[in-house]
Amino acid sequence: MLYEIGTPDLGLAAAGYAARAQDAATVLTNPAGMTRLDRTQFMFSGQLLYASVQFTPNSLTTPSLGTNNGGNAIGFLPGGSAFFVYSATPDLKFGFGFFSNFGLAESYDSAWVGRYYVQSATLIGLSMMPSVAYRVLPWLSLGASANIMFGVLKDTVAVNGILPSAPDGTLKLDSNAWGFGGEFGVLFEIAKGSRIGATYNTPVSLNFGTTPTLTNVPDALLRFQTPLTLGMQDPQGVMVSFYQEVVPGFALLGNVGWQNWSKFGKPEITIADQGQTSATLNLNYKDTWHVALGAQIQVAQGWLLSSGVSYDSSMISDQQRTPSLPVGAALRFAAGIQHPVSESVELGFAYEFLWGGTLPLDQNRGPLSGRLAGAYNSTFLNFFALNVNWKL
Repeated sequence: MLYEIGTPDLGLAAAGYAARAQDAATVLTNPAGMTRLDRTQFMFSGQLLYASVQFTPNSLTTPSLGTNNGGNAIGFLPGGSAFFVYSATPDLKFGFGFFSNFGLAESYDSAWVGRYYVQSATLIGLSMMPSVAYRVLPWLSLGASANIMFGVLKDTVAVNGILPSAPDGTLKLDSNAWGFGGEFGVLFEIAKGSRIGATYNTPVSLNFGTTPTLTNVPDALLRFQTPLTLGMQDPQGVMVSFYQEVVPGFALLGNVGWQNWSKFGKPEITIADQGQTSATLNLNYKDTWHVALGAQIQVAQGWLLSSGVSYDSSMISDQQRTPSLPVGAALRFAAGIQHPVSESVELGFAYEFLWGGTLPLDQNRGPLSGRLAGAYNSTFLNFFALNVNWKL
């Protein structure tokens, strides 16, 4: 669940996420913030992510799996977003957003030591978000959005050929699904230059239906080619943020947040065979907490500088981590700049460095998959973003 979608929030490490409300991206960060925009606005952004996530096996890994470390599992990944806010009246606003902030894609070398766990995997949600906001009182605004999500699931894993001379087989999953949820926001404008925002995002359920494709496997395994449903959930979350102007031209921003990853870690699996078998798998994920602090400084001729730092706790312990989702706690450092090139157009650039640190891994799924042990050393992500905000 990324805060980074190319908007100016990237330059703050998401600090002030639900209270900043300075451009059309508030459709996502807090729909209630649309009432602060005095004109109809468009925002377009482009983003490039580069991640270094590479596994190093240790001596505990099953020797027959080889020594191939899989290479960089993520590397480059483009992204972006688009937002629109229509000012119907000074107090009534409508908005729309198109973005992706849920999921990621990874790909290992086909012969790597963890090939019987995963070779490549993609889980991405593309969201469309119609929104509305209304200023109920001079100091209170309410907003709501619908999150219409199109989910993409792809997974490839090697199947052990068992005999020394037998080549590996392949199992593939490929499915799409629609999910629906919502976001509700409130913005308190306590005084000029002082505001507090809060949002609640409902969960979005994605029920992927597919039939596994098995190739180059023994006939006895073909019985697994039966329709199955994988029920996953984009987790619910709460964010509370503040924006406080300390002196003219200098403001502090901050967040505290919570996300319900323990529910995401309990996918529901149904196999449509003669017995119609269903189960809920417990991956032992944990809910996560988020804190952030940032600053904005207005300098000469409209230049707005921003910086921020944030921390998100890990959704999974070292003992439960798998190569399908090699994540841990995340520490973000960011900086950005916004500059108006005309009365109606503002350009921005932002950079963020996300430090994931070293992520130990030790999994043993029996003789066919073997034991996979080692660590993802010094993991990090770089985000580069360009955006333009156009005021009509």
